[in-house]
Amino acid sequence: MKIATKFLGEIEIIEQDILTFEQGLLGFEDYKKFVLLPIDANLPLILLQSVDQMEIGFVIAYPFAFKKDYSFDISDEDREQLQIEKEEEVLTYTIVTMKGTLQDSTINLLAPIIINMDKKLGKQIVLQDNKSYPLRYPMQTLEGSAK
Repeated sequence: MKIATKFLGEIEIIEQDILTFEQGLLGFEDYKKFVLLPIDANLPLILLQSVDQMEIGFVIAYPFAFKKDYSFDISDEDREQLQIEKEEEVLTYTIVTMKGTLQDSTINLLAPIIINMDKKLGKQIVLQDNKSYPLRYPMQTLEGSAK
């Protein structure tokens, strides 16, 4: 299946790779179907692209690469909505706000994106007990592993 993307032009995707965000993303609740697309193998960044709307695409980051002690609990309600049975099913990303260079950009630690890769379900959550995680955390240095 071919889709048009915001940053990568038209590309071929596999339908089984489509993720469903039943509630959409914050501010983009009407868009439910997304796919993860690689940007650069040397960076802990990926593109979360709407399958249905070319203009809706977000650069997202693996947050532990920039803040290795980043941690939070997933509520029982979110676990149920995402059908999480094992921690190994879950990937966590954060939305990147690009500003010039990567070193000038920020990630949103306050509202991570949780994806159950086994069930192909995703959700953006707002951390209630946020341990003072900011909306704009600088991406200046890599702290942890990108894997």
